Parts: sequence; structure tokens; C-alpha cells
Amino acid sequence: MAGTVQLLCLATSSGVPLYCRSRGESRQLPFSVIGSLNGVHMFGSNQDIFLTSTCTDNTRVCWRVFHDSITLIAMSSEEDASDLYLSHLLDNVFGAMACYKLIDSFLAALDWMGDLTQCVDCVVSPHSDILQETLDVFVVAAASESNFGCLIVMGKVIVATEKWWRLTAQEVMLLAWLVGSLAPSTSRDYPIYLPHGSPTVPHRLLTFQLVPGVEVCLLCGPSPSLQQVQTELVERFWSPLLEPLMTCLRVHQRSFSAGIPLHRSILGLLLVNREQNKNLFTLQPHAVEHSQQQGAAVPPERRRSILRQFYTLAVSSYFPAHSSEEKSASLHEEFHTGFTHSPAECYIAADDHKCYAIQTQQHQLFLTFTSDTPTFALRNIATKTITLLTKELPF
Repeated sequence: MAGTVQLLCLATSSGVPLYCRSRGESRQLPFSVIGSLNGVHMFGSNQDIFLTSTCTDNTRVCWRVFHDSITLIAMSSEEDASDLYLSHLLDNVFGAMACYKLIDSFLAALDWMGDLTQCVDCVVSPHSDILQETLDVFVVAAASESNFGCLIVMGKVIVATEKWWRLTAQEVMLLAWLVGSLAPSTSRDYPIYLPHGSPTVPHRLLTFQLVPGVEVCLLCGPSPSLQQVQTELVERFWSPLLEPLMTCLRVHQRSFSAGIPLHRSILGLLLVNREQNKNLFTLQPHAVEHSQQQGAAVPPERRRSILRQFYTLAVSSYFPAHSSEEKSASLHEEFHTGFTHSPAECYIAADDHKCYAIQTQQHQLFLTFTSDTPTFALRNIATKTITLLTKELPF
């Protein structure tokens, strides 16, 4: 049975609930329970105790206070819940404070990893060059004063302008996540507050559906109008690229072209570009027939949970924190006394799967394998896989 996730938002000074959101078969918490959860945290603060998380037999709880005014509390009974996940959930929720739709999407079990890694989920298209070129000239024609634009397929970024990538990693992730979580629409004109770049002055997020599932996005000021871009520019720039856009749909679940072969024992893959804050994530690393055979043994939802748990274990216990993760340093465990090195690889072996992770200066690769894969072969497969992906993909 799937677990539940509950989110509470309270005024820090008074403890008055501002809103509550939940996922799963959970009932609204009574005010007495909400008050107790907040009271424990407030009591600790008054005693100079920094309470960040705790857990019971079946629930994990995490607290965060933002700007001494907003207290967020997250509780999860899910099997793969962790302090790292809940802490990032609260960061994401505060960044999305003005949008309930986006907050609810973070509570849902979606097929993206950016909420956990704090990187944007991407797709590498074989036509990236022509798509990038078209996007750049389209954005200049539509909003030359901003030059913020990107192309998204099912919530994953295909290409983006240079200025779009200059937004903070969280902002890029939040924007892609928002577009991917909204109901399909031919076009949108959405007010956007950037948590770091513009927390008080809204920008406009314009989105245009090019083909079902693929959207081009602009971040701009009062001009241009939605209708102007829709009628004068979208068809002129993008109609000649119908086939490249359809290709993006065909590769989005794998996140890269099927022309790059992976070892048949791989069940799932997460490649993180640590310098550019990007992810490549897939639970369907092979052709449909082989993926269906693997799915019978380890269902996709189980593979997703395994990969998230393994990522959390690796970055919390083994891999040193990246510079952009310094604020989460309290979530990283110390090695047993005597370890003087920083590990670059780790693995686990369970009854129904095995996992291996490898870290380089720029990338991290997390792989899930079938249980019958020889343990001694994991390192060789992982090394060849990260070499292949970083050599063949512009990622």
C-alpha cells in the first residue's frame, strides 16, 4: 500500500495554520496534532536546540523555518522517504509558495527526479543543434529585451537559452516542473515570481504548445502579448521543425536516443551533471520489449523507489557535498572514524536488485541492475556506461 505525505504551513510567531496539503489516504490532521508538532519545534528553539527531523515507527517528520515567519512541516510514511527528500521538499514548497498546483505536484509521485536532486530533468535530442538555433532566434524575435526561453517535453528541458541557464538551479527546476504539472493548453500567460531573482516583482511565463507534450516557453515582462507571439511567430519558426519535435516525444521517456545501447541488466539510470545542475533519468533504458520483460520482474514504480533511495543513501553517506549543496551539509553523515578518503563509488546488493554509483568531478551516475547481475561486474558496467554517456551525449 502506498504511503502518505502531509504538508503543514504555519505562521512561525503564532503557530496558526496557513494551509495543509496531502497525498494518499490521509485525513486532515486535528488542530491538536498540528499544535503539538509545532510546539515541539518551538520548545526546542527556545532551548537553543535546532530540531530538523525525527521519525517514528512508520512516519518521518521534517521541520523548516523560512525568514523567521513561515514554518513548514512535512510528514511521510512512504518507504523511500528520507531527511534529504523531505528537506528538499520543504525548500521546493517554499519556492513555490504562491502556487498550490505546483505544491501539490511536489507531493505527487511523478516520473521526474529534480525534486530530489535539485537539478532540472532534461532530454537530449538527436536534433538538439537545430532546436537550439531555432529557439535562440525565436526568443530574440519574441522578447529581445529578456532572451529567457526554453523548449520542454513532458516537463523535461530539451534546450534553453543561455540566460535561462543563468537562473538558479532551483528556479530552472521549478519552472520546468510547473510547466510539466499544468493541464495541457495551447497557450498560457502565467504570472511568475522567481524565488531568488525576483521574489517580489512578477514576470510573465508564456507557453505555447508546438505539438501535444512539447512546449516552448518565454519569460518576459509586460510585452510582447500572448496573441502577438501566437499569431505572428510560433508557426513561422516552429512549423518547419515538426519531425524534430516529434522525435523529442519519442525519446523523452528514455531521455536520450535509443541509438546509444546500454547493458541489458540495467533497470534504471540517473546521470547528474553536477556543474550544470542537470539530470538524465530513465526507468525504460531499453527497447519496449525488453523493458516489458524487466517490468514483470521489477515494476517501474518499484524501480523508481529503489533509485531514489539509492541516490539518497549515496549523497547522504558517501559522496561529499557539492558546493551548491552546502546548506544541506547537516544532512550528510560522517564516515566511521578512520576513513580519510572521499569515496568515488559505492554499491548495494538486495534480494530483487543491485545498485552501483560512480562519481567524477563533473558527473554522478546511479544505476539499478537486475538481481542476477554478478556483483563483480557492476563496477565495469558502470564505468563503461558513464564513459559512453558522457562521450556520446552533449551533457
